[in-house]
Amino acid sequence: MIDKIPENKVSFKYSFKVTLNDIDRLGHVNNVAYLAWTQMVANMHWEKLASDELKKNVQWFVLRHEVDYVQQAFNNDTLTVYTWIEDVKGARSNRIFRIYREDELLVKCKTTWCLIDAKTLKPKRIDNELADLFIV
Repeated sequence: MIDKIPENKVSFKYSFKVTLNDIDRLGHVNNVAYLAWTQMVANMHWEKLASDELKKNVQWFVLRHEVDYVQQAFNNDTLTVYTWIEDVKGARSNRIFRIYREDELLVKCKTTWCLIDAKTLKPKRIDNELADLFIV
């Protein structure tokens, strides 16, 4: 059963098929592929919600990944990545990911991101307007 996404969060999901490029020598999805998918889906979520002006002025930088690998995935599996922002504080936000094969949880991930000014590349406080894009 899929974890319930908190009602006050603006969630995003993306489904895709695992390819042979994602498989390691042990015959299952390489752990690095899961991280690549979380980053890809985070970017897709950002692209969907942020204005062109906002995307021009700020960027996101990963500070930390916490990953729990629960089950393995294999070639041709159809996976769905769910994501939402858990909280924001200062220049940081915590983004949650859940990766499923149908109703089976495969991976839980929490990534801490830092918002940076696109010109100075220095951390920038997440204002209410930006936070409101992700947290209702």
